[in-house]
Amino acid sequence: MRTYPPDFRSGFVAIIGRPNTGKSTLMNRILGEKLSITSAKPQTTRYAVKGIWNTDKHQIVFIDTPGYLKPRYEMQERMSRIISDSFRDVDLVIFMTQVQSFPTDYDLEVLGLLKNVKGAVVAVFNKIDLLETIDKEALLVHLPKNVERSVFVSALTGAGITELVECIRHFIPYHEPFYDDEQLSDLPLRFFAKELIREAIFHLFEEEIPYATAVLIERFQELPTKVVVDAVIWIERNSQKPILIGKGGANLKKIREYAELQLTEFLQFPSEIHLFVKINENWRKKPHALKELGFE
Repeated sequence: MRTYPPDFRSGFVAIIGRPNTGKSTLMNRILGEKLSITSAKPQTTRYAVKGIWNTDKHQIVFIDTPGYLKPRYEMQERMSRIISDSFRDVDLVIFMTQVQSFPTDYDLEVLGLLKNVKGAVVAVFNKIDLLETIDKEALLVHLPKNVERSVFVSALTGAGITELVECIRHFIPYHEPFYDDEQLSDLPLRFFAKELIREAIFHLFEEEIPYATAVLIERFQELPTKVVVDAVIWIERNSQKPILIGKGGANLKKIREYAELQLTEFLQFPSEIHLFVKINENWRKKPHALKELGFE
């Protein structure tokens, strides 16, 4: 049984913020692995995605959360619960925002939620690569008193990440690891297959289609030479089906090819994906449909 030095650190970090601030890009950057899907569209992330960063000095478990919005339907209500649950018992909460637009009303609402958290709070101002000069003092004045540190970064380019990592480690307690030191996440591989198919849809389609779709994995089979995935894409209306499929199945082929390429890279093993499209009207508002998708 492996023993750990007394100064080994292990703990949990939740990343919270409004949509499209770069939360998933930040976690992927720190981990050096693509665990959370990303796109330029807000609310790409729908679940709490845990990413485990293992070194010989620490194990830090990051929780990437959906972007905070006022819920308008049942799925967003459940996403809101995911956010509030994620920072209850963590050692550190990272409040993330965009340096060029802070503070928005949603930023201030998120900061209000964090005023009574038990763990430490660090503010991360992202996308510094988009501005030539930054008036830091004008930004910091809007932060509540329980924000202990502020770091300015670009999750895209990596600027400021070294400083942020040192800041994060400071707030992680001395403890043995909670997970196996080879583990990258506590989520099953079929979850990542589903998410990569969703990422393909977010990248390939405009406003309506990505938000009206959901993905279910019906089969995830690990064969000697490849992984085979059967997935169903739900859409809400008949009129969306020909758009998603495309002429002669062209769009569905693009989704499949994108997802196969990403999954093969993620697994470092060949993958084959079969896609099927089904209509499930108003699935975002149906509790039983959301439960089937993993929203408890």
